[in-house]
Amino acid sequence: MSGHSKWHNIQAKKGKADAARGKIFTKLGRELLVAVKAGGPDPEGNSSLKAVIAKCKAANMPNDTINNAIKKASGEGSNTNYEEIIYEGYGPNGVAIIVEASTDNKNRTAAEVRHAFDKSGGNLGTTGCVSYMFSKKGVIVIEKENCPIDEEELMMLVLDAGAEDFNTSDEVYEITTEPSTFSEVSEKIQAEGINFLEASVQMVPSTTVALDDQAAEKMEKMIERLEELDDVMNVYHNWE
Repeated sequence: MSGHSKWHNIQAKKGKADAARGKIFTKLGRELLVAVKAGGPDPEGNSSLKAVIAKCKAANMPNDTINNAIKKASGEGSNTNYEEIIYEGYGPNGVAIIVEASTDNKNRTAAEVRHAFDKSGGNLGTTGCVSYMFSKKGVIVIEKENCPIDEEELMMLVLDAGAEDFNTSDEVYEITTEPSTFSEVSEKIQAEGINFLEASVQMVPSTTVALDDQAAEKMEKMIERLEELDDVMNVYHNWE
């Protein structure tokens, strides 16, 4: 089945993720806060919170940390209000980029995001300039060597649970769902004792753009600059 896998270098990705784990947990904590503020602390009645919890578990955030963040977000002492903002723009060679941010200061965040685009040779666009190239999908990635069941059994499990697509590469299985079925599919997988390399509802590109080495290096730096910003939660692109 068709896919857009970006998991060709898992060990490098793991190392980078480990190095940035503290920052990742801080950002996930903010995502939990926003989800609880919007829909309450009960994941059974808050699909957004349930999706963020799955993302937290994929990042190996301890259950105690997740539960404490939810309690803190639902408590009276939590007065910080964050606003979710989406920025759209272009990277090297016209690569489409979507940046999801959560901020308590829109002017600060807009300036920081614009600076990251400008410094990397890209440019910030207007709302809707690239979002039509993406669809919101649930994406679950499982490392083959850590999957306790075989490929056919996993494929039947996820398709029966409502998955839209099942893609396999040398190192991973990548499962795609509609946002509405993401939680159900991820829970069925977890019930089998399978851990995720990644699990989140994200913006998936309909087409991709290939870059030469020079442009690819610029694109990597651009993504790093954006992801280093405290207010940036997610960066999506259609770089192949």
